[in-house]
Amino acid sequence: QVQLVESGGGLVQAGSSLRLSCATSGLTFSAYAMGWFRQAPGKEREFVSAISKWGSTKYTDSVKGRFTISRDNAKKTVYLQMNSLKPEDTAVYYCAADVFSQATLSVAVSSYNYWGQGTQVTVSS
Repeated sequence: QVQLVESGGGLVQAGSSLRLSCATSGLTFSAYAMGWFRQAPGKEREFVSAISKWGSTKYTDSVKGRFTISRDNAKKTVYLQMNSLKPEDTAVYYCAADVFSQATLSVAVSSYNYWGQGTQVTVSS
C-alpha cells in the first residue's frame, strides 16, 4: 500500500532552519508530482510548495525565497528546506502525492491523492 511518512519537524526559534523529509513507498515516485501543505490550528490546510516529476517547482508567496523543495527519485523522498522561519510558519506540515496532474502543479488540496500523517513545526518568537 502507499505510505508517505514525514519527519524533521520540531520546535525552533524564529530565524532558524529545518529540513522536512517525506519518505514514500508503494507508489511510482518518479512519475508523480509531490507537494507540501500545512495546517495551523483553527485554519484550513494550505498549499506551501510542489515539485513536478521533471523538477519544476511552485511556492506560495509567503515562503518564496525562504523555502526550497527538492526530490530524490532514487530515495523516493521529497524534502522541504525551510530557512528564516517565522512564528507564522507554525503548523502541521503534510506531504502529498498528485498522481494525475502532469503539465501543471496544483495548489488545491483536492488534487492530491495520497497524504502523510504530518509533522509539527513550531516556531517561537
